[in-house]
Amino acid sequence: MTPDFDVIIAGGGLAGLTLARQLRLESPHLRVFVAEKRAHPAPEAAFKVGESSVEIAAHYFHTRVRLAAHLRDRQLDKFGLRYFYPAGDNRRIEERFELGPTYFPPVGSFQLDRGRLENFLVDEERAAGVEVVDSARVIDVELASPHRVTIAVSGATRTMTGRWFVDATGRHGLLRRQLNLNNRVGHGANASWWRVGERVKIDDWSRDPSWRGRVPTGDRWLSTNHLMGRGYWVWLIPLASGSTSFGIVADDHLHPGARYSRFDGALDWLREFEPQCADVAEATRGSLEDFLALRHFAHGCTQVYCGDGRWSLIGEAGPFTDPFYSPGSDFIGIGNDFTADLIARDAAGEDVTARAAAFNETYLRLYDAFLRLYEKQYPIMGHAQVMTAKVAWDNACYWGVTALLFYQARLRDVAFMASIEPLMRRFFVLHARMQAFLRAWSERDGRRFGAGMTSVVAHEKLCALQGELGGPRLEADALRARLESNFAFLERFAAAWRDAAVDAVAPDIARLVPVPADVPPAAIDALRLDAVTV
Repeated sequence: MTPDFDVIIAGGGLAGLTLARQLRLESPHLRVFVAEKRAHPAPEAAFKVGESSVEIAAHYFHTRVRLAAHLRDRQLDKFGLRYFYPAGDNRRIEERFELGPTYFPPVGSFQLDRGRLENFLVDEERAAGVEVVDSARVIDVELASPHRVTIAVSGATRTMTGRWFVDATGRHGLLRRQLNLNNRVGHGANASWWRVGERVKIDDWSRDPSWRGRVPTGDRWLSTNHLMGRGYWVWLIPLASGSTSFGIVADDHLHPGARYSRFDGALDWLREFEPQCADVAEATRGSLEDFLALRHFAHGCTQVYCGDGRWSLIGEAGPFTDPFYSPGSDFIGIGNDFTADLIARDAAGEDVTARAAAFNETYLRLYDAFLRLYEKQYPIMGHAQVMTAKVAWDNACYWGVTALLFYQARLRDVAFMASIEPLMRRFFVLHARMQAFLRAWSERDGRRFGAGMTSVVAHEKLCALQGELGGPRLEADALRARLESNFAFLERFAAAWRDAAVDAVAPDIARLVPVPADVPPAAIDALRLDAVTV
């Protein structure tokens, strides 16, 4: 029996639409159908959360699915990630220690107006021959060979068959529920967010000439700005449509989600913890475009790819970690890349059962590693010195290993990934030890930075790691050597931070990072500032 479509994608959000585009670009002979529950065109700005991208997602959108012109002309270039740590009652931003770039990083990323981007993708894919049906609800999926999918649209039902079924239904998780693939995680955090229909520029929050002079371009507002405190962070993200996205994300034990699950409650919460931001939010409430809240957003998943069953979960239909560091779109890029590879190889007659199992293991190991960045780490977030170390460490790992593998298109190279398995095991162990070390350091160190500023890309090696992502494709041996060199740096970097903590306050936590201590004294000078006790 010849199926109606080669691929049926349930969900026409960012994950589903970019997969449809990738399939069209890489395997144009495939017949692809997309069912999206929302009506199109979608509203700009007040549409979906997940506006901030980082390097993996930026590369996927810009290069893999060839959205460079749209990103350049219709979205905003992002001025990196920026953090402001607590000072006094948080009413004067110039008194807060700032971690963020002075100039745009060497490898760029984007702030995404999701409504604008998804409208563009729908129009593009329809024009190219992909059948995208909006206002369509998937009401039944019978996994078979071929799969049988029934949707409700325009008051009627339509049933079709497909060789592959891809679940892109978001956290609704159609297949995750149907196949009992849910996996509970211990990360208990909540979020609320809203958009206002005006431009909020954090550069305008102070007239202090010294503070303004640290970023002479006046472009702080183009960053993903984080206002940090113990157990929470608040985001401000600009959108190309002229709107601004606000969000509160917090540990449920330290800041119960019920306090900010409604807009008035969110304002009250801001008045207590972020009063300067509260004043801005209050002043812009007249242009409020939406408000949403989500409790315990992190969720796991036991399987995301099935080769012999010919199904896949992408985006939040699979597991989700946390919006800090903006990894959601990264996992869209990685997951879509794996899925497109499996579908293309299967269409060419290859048995992809073992390949899907390898991709499943890689994807879920990366998920577990990313989850460690957040799980039990929210109490650290108001500690400027330890968070400076954490952001530096987490970025070094990301640029030096994970993002490098994606930029070099090696995550889906099963033989290459098998060849670096011993390195990856060492990497994941060191990564886990460092997260435990950072947590212990924060608990023991009562010092705080005073007003000042630094940047992770001010560190020569970290700047090089980020910049090398944009370099040429490396042969396998050269890439293995680069990864080994990067890991050796990570070992030295971990030892440097260990020594910084041990020298200061916490000799008993040295055992948490048993790595070489032969680090040049200047290894972290660019990231260590004189702390003041409060």
